Amino acid sequence: MQSLGQKKSIAGSLLGLLGSDPKKGGPGTGPAPHVNADGDVVQPAAGEGALENHLGGDEARNYRKYEYETVAPYVGRSMLEVGSGLGHFSEQFAGRLDYLVVSDNDPYCVGELRSRYDGNDDVEVIDLALPDDIKIRQKVDTVVMMNVLEHIKDDVQALRDLAAVTEPGGRIVIWVPGYMQLYGDFDRKVGHVTRYTPQTMEASVREAGLVPEVLKPMNFLGGIAWWFAVRRGGAGYPDPRLVKIYDRTVVPTTRAIERFVRPPFGQTVFCVARVPR
Repeated sequence: MQSLGQKKSIAGSLLGLLGSDPKKGGPGTGPAPHVNADGDVVQPAAGEGALENHLGGDEARNYRKYEYETVAPYVGRSMLEVGSGLGHFSEQFAGRLDYLVVSDNDPYCVGELRSRYDGNDDVEVIDLALPDDIKIRQKVDTVVMMNVLEHIKDDVQALRDLAAVTEPGGRIVIWVPGYMQLYGDFDRKVGHVTRYTPQTMEASVREAGLVPEVLKPMNFLGGIAWWFAVRRGGAGYPDPRLVKIYDRTVVPTTRAIERFVRPPFGQTVFCVARVPR
């Protein structure tokens, strides 16, 4: 039987893997949150200091591979990526797409994307803040949203707008943070409206007129670690140095487990929704 000291040590280790208390300073302290005209906390401009970059950036290569290998089987020949940031995720599909649209609503990101793809006629860059009418040269067979939908209050209308530029029979691939039990200071700082469950995601998808084909929680061990860090430990920011440890240990282990067992919950909810023909 574990002693109280051992339990605190385990919780402290999990907390250290995912973040540190911003009240105490140190490497986990991130930029101050931004507030829009309506008083809502929103995600800071993308770049080296952006909070969410530490969860899928250079410190988390296994996690980025996890994302790509989960999404890639559902991507066709043309793709709209919503919330492209600096374009690191979509660049992994280079060579297999005939047409790519990258988008963001952050001026810094849009500028960087335009510089990156200047002169490439196969790539279109747009400024996009959903929900909104989407103006692109042609419809796509795949839309990809990586950690975007949770920022949008009217998620149903946003999905309808995306369906309008997706070919009949095409797919909208959605990766979002899971479970409100894991909602904490980090979510507020980056402007998360909610965290999803498979049930709440299915409700939004069906209300938008889409058909869910894949709908499941993922990253079971990451969800447990996040619960300890955020709800029990009060973590507000991910520590980039310790995210490396998390990436090298927790991510490969949870992937191995999920090859054989469907987890009951996870840090992420993954959905593939079909646009009716």
